Amino acid sequence: MKPEQEAGQTAGRETGPETGDTGRADRPGNSAALSRREALGMMAMIPLATALETPAADVLERAAVAAERALRQQKRYLPKFFTPHEWHTVRLLVDLIIPRDERSGSATDAGVPEFMDFMMLDRPSMQTSMRGGLRWLDAESGERFGKPFVELVPEQRSAILDDIAWPAKARKELSHGVAFFNSFRDLTASGFWSSKMGVADLRYMGNTYVVEWNGCPDEALKHLGVSYDDLKAAQ
Repeated sequence: MKPEQEAGQTAGRETGPETGDTGRADRPGNSAALSRREALGMMAMIPLATALETPAADVLERAAVAAERALRQQKRYLPKFFTPHEWHTVRLLVDLIIPRDERSGSATDAGVPEFMDFMMLDRPSMQTSMRGGLRWLDAESGERFGKPFVELVPEQRSAILDDIAWPAKARKELSHGVAFFNSFRDLTASGFWSSKMGVADLRYMGNTYVVEWNGCPDEALKHLGVSYDDLKAAQ
């Protein structure tokens, strides 16, 4: 998520992601009516500590390149891992984590869903965590509000995400949801800030040739609470 934003604060913002159309029906067992027990059983197949773990730099780079390539295509991207319902959920969830603002576009604008789709294919070990987590989210939504996550109103989505966004405050029975969402949030951030849009959002000025060095800008010194006079006096 963007540095000045918190997941719980953006959870209620509606961004209207498109569902996409993969041209195939959801696989059996991927329905929003999946029970919590089935979802937990699926997620329990792997340790929580490794759920959607942050990939190595070379994997992130490959996924970022693939996402940028997908964004440049004229036709709508067809996910190769996610089912249509999962794709709709992923697009919604990433934009709740990183919505569009005055500084840059949203996670979907940056190609984060495409990034995640490639990641699932490149790293099969992450597939169970991702699919199980998305099913948990729908199961929790169904138990609370009788609908899958994508059909909830913003206030209902916020109620669920606020309960799982903060590990230190979350109830123990929500531990699987907490592990999924926090890992998903990290993966969203990795996808966003490895994209061209994300790099621009950081306003990174590295590898820029400086003709003349005139010292640290006054604004930066003021922010740090120091001055060159202080530095000279300390020498």
